[in-house]
Amino acid sequence: MKRFLCPKCENNIIFDETKYPGGKPIVLVCNECAKQFTIRLKDKSTKPSNPALDEVTLRDEDEGLGSITVLQNFFGYKQRLPLSMGDNVIGRQSKGNEIQVPVITTDPSLGRNHCVINVKRNKNNELVYTLRDFPSLTGTFLMNTLLGKKEQVRIEDGAVVNVGATTFIVNFAQDDTTKK
Repeated sequence: MKRFLCPKCENNIIFDETKYPGGKPIVLVCNECAKQFTIRLKDKSTKPSNPALDEVTLRDEDEGLGSITVLQNFFGYKQRLPLSMGDNVIGRQSKGNEIQVPVITTDPSLGRNHCVINVKRNKNNELVYTLRDFPSLTGTFLMNTLLGKKEQVRIEDGAVVNVGATTFIVNFAQDDTTKK
């Protein structure tokens, strides 16, 4: 299944790409705004046609610093989004908003820049994960506790975070302290 954003209203459009030959243009119609647009699927041996939407697959083999698993969202499917060293800004994917960890959802209570997970190494060369609100309008909850403004908390593997009406779990990397 492929996912595309409508260029007019940013509604998610899903279709089965296996029914269409690669390299040929396909006309899609948005169910929300009736906008018609054309896409062209590339051959399976090349990269995906829309890297921003297929980022979950592409970034899976990134630095291996853990990930977040989005469980509940308005769009209704599970997403696994990798984390990288430094600040990982988490928010709703939208046109023109370049963030490190874009969640594909129509949840209006999830901000475009909602919260930040920071990944760094401490003095013992161990990975440390911290969470803070960006700040957002609806707040960031860690294990059902609202984070204060400018509050940064250390999180543990398997931490449950609620941002708007969306829930995700933080999965740590298998830390190899010999890596730098």
